[in-house]
Amino acid sequence: MAAATQVPGEGDDDASPRYRPGYELVAEQLLNYIEEQKLRAGDRLPTEQGLAQILGASRNVTREAVKVLAAIGRLSVRRGAGIFVAESTGGLVDDQLSHFRPTSMEHVLMLLDYRTVIESETARRAASLATPIEVRTVRECAESSLEAARAADGYAFARADAAFHDAVGAAAHNVFLRASVANVRRFASQSDVLLFHGDAPGSLEVAAGQHLAIAEAVAAGEADLATQLMVEHIATTQSQFERKIRDRLFNLDGRGTSGAPAQPPRSAGAADEPSSPETSAS
Repeated sequence: MAAATQVPGEGDDDASPRYRPGYELVAEQLLNYIEEQKLRAGDRLPTEQGLAQILGASRNVTREAVKVLAAIGRLSVRRGAGIFVAESTGGLVDDQLSHFRPTSMEHVLMLLDYRTVIESETARRAASLATPIEVRTVRECAESSLEAARAADGYAFARADAAFHDAVGAAAHNVFLRASVANVRRFASQSDVLLFHGDAPGSLEVAAGQHLAIAEAVAAGEADLATQLMVEHIATTQSQFERKIRDRLFNLDGRGTSGAPAQPPRSAGAADEPSSPETSAS
């Protein structure tokens, strides 16, 4: 049965052990199972009881894992019909991305590499093309993120963080770049749920300070500086993910022997809401 598993606090300022709820570990195993079985969007999975047997977990823990994966858009639960791999919006690329593994170092690094390419360019264009109203919006979102960080309000920070990056994307005056920013952050949020829930994130104030610096570079029309600052901002996020994934490797294959399921993240009821107060500082 997958239990809440202790994880060493390697590399943290706080050396106390951390624990990963059983449903998070089973959610990882379930995503791996989907990939190993080469299941595609729309394919039906076994019942909760069947999955519990396959994954070596209790039915209660398996149910919570299914809820989490449904909340982040990876599974679809249809009353009276069963559990399915969530439908993609169509196209080969979407089908390939349906196997994105939120806790895989390789996949997360590819995602962050892509994010660096996309968001550095949006920052460059925003600094060159932003209107006075767009500059004000970018700055206001950055200031809101700092206020939330100082108040230690993770939910408010998550909203301000998303608004800031969207505002920079809007100021780049390219709908495809803006949509790409939103899409890549959607995948990153899946990693947030499975890697950061219940754990202290990186410093929100540091991230908010980076937002402000980017906003000022955009306001000043300094395209090269805005690009550099955005690259550094995403590198900070990357270091957080790398640390969390390294810690995950100490989970002894993600399997425990006993224990009750922890409560799922708040996002289990609303996929489009920030996952938890411990959202990554991105």
